[in-house]
Amino acid sequence: MSFNKKSYRNSERRPKPQTTEEKIKSFVLRNSKNGYYTKVSTLSYKFEISPDRAWEIVGVMLDDGLVESIHDENTGEMKLCETGKTYFIMDLEQKRRQQKRN
Repeated sequence: MSFNKKSYRNSERRPKPQTTEEKIKSFVLRNSKNGYYTKVSTLSYKFEISPDRAWEIVGVMLDDGLVESIHDENTGEMKLCETGKTYFIMDLEQKRRQQKRN
């Protein structure tokens, strides 16, 4: 007597949960694809990790060549973006500032 029960064997397998490092990488890459930089100071409170751990992860990403960094002109804070997108994002930021003024 079958009552249309689903078997557990055919259930969808859930993907493995991402590590904090993977979450941060995807966050930075997603931001730069959308035309924004990611400040390093943002990572520690967004992902609830210590600032030292955030800097450690950023260092690995910079070593791997996944991201580039520049420093904010006003605050001196380090900002991250996908490799090769620095000038593209700079141009977008400049356009946003001009639109704000007008």
